[in-house]
Amino acid sequence: MARPLVVVAGARPNFMKVAPVLRALAERAPEVPRVLVHTGQHYDAGMSEVFFRELGIPPPDVHLGVGSGSHGAQTARVLEGFERYLLDAPERPRGVVVVGDVNSTMACALASVKLGVPVAHVEAGLRSNDRAMPEEINRLVTDAVSDLLLTSEPSGAENLRREGIPEARVRFVGNVMIDTLVHELREARALSMGARLGLASGRHALITLHRPSNVDDPRRLASLVALLGAMAGRLTLVFPAHPRTRAALASGGLLARLECHPGVLLREPLSYRENLGLMESAAVVLTDSGGIQEESTFLGVPCLTLRANTERPVTVSQGTNTLVGEDLSRVPALLEDVLAGRYKKGAAIEGWDGRASVRVADALLMTFSAE
Repeated sequence: MARPLVVVAGARPNFMKVAPVLRALAERAPEVPRVLVHTGQHYDAGMSEVFFRELGIPPPDVHLGVGSGSHGAQTARVLEGFERYLLDAPERPRGVVVVGDVNSTMACALASVKLGVPVAHVEAGLRSNDRAMPEEINRLVTDAVSDLLLTSEPSGAENLRREGIPEARVRFVGNVMIDTLVHELREARALSMGARLGLASGRHALITLHRPSNVDDPRRLASLVALLGAMAGRLTLVFPAHPRTRAALASGGLLARLECHPGVLLREPLSYRENLGLMESAAVVLTDSGGIQEESTFLGVPCLTLRANTERPVTVSQGTNTLVGEDLSRVPALLEDVLAGRYKKGAAIEGWDGRASVRVADALLMTFSAE
């Protein structure tokens, strides 16, 4: 029996990346076994199961069930569980594929290389240059130990070169997130989410907030709620609140202000297609999510990123993204530019073409032979 390729997913941002990679591997080399390991970092139906169903991801072959916890505790449980899986596996994997920058990404990469199993990192080389972000540490560590580094935009190779990673280990493949977007866009449109929510075409904003820099600071969160209240006088705001965001709003006494505002539609987390449909038809997106910066750029939708930095600079230099930074007073003028049609239009980005996962599969099969 041929030795398998093991593909790891742990949290919601991973699912959109592994789905096209698994499809491409099945198409390019159906004879190579594929093992999908779900670490369980995101484990509830709203953050995990619905994405597997909607994106056509097969049921995981292995579920580690690590659950939530502090960064150290969660990372340790993933590392321990994945190491045990590798030690007990009937066939030594030809390679392990990790994606993105969540705790599961780093932990599974470490467990693999310590046992001599080669690792490929999809979405390698992205850097915010902000070590206060746990994701930045995960990126740095994963890239340092990976054997094959697959980049999604030009900054990836530049960052890896600066960090001393040999160029022979780096391949530019493009953005697998866009593969999923292209694959799912027709189904997303068919949901007619705007009509279902009673939204006028192009007259709503999509809001997503979950990063600690925005959510865990009560004063920052209160300022953001005030900003959203002011914006809701111009546009209807659709705000699918991440569980940790909703909890922070509630503990800060801010949740009722949004729930009672007639211009704010506060919702539970949306499925991928629901979110995509609302994003495509939005006038503007306000976010602190890396993936949404990419998706909005591909869709040509203005994106105002409520962060001081981004690990996806091509979305700013070529796309429709603007870094707002700490000064929220910039937002009203940017919103006026959007509504007046003055906001930048963006341009097509190399490798964001719906075929990145095929290039990933080819690189994996070429690098990780059965021997």
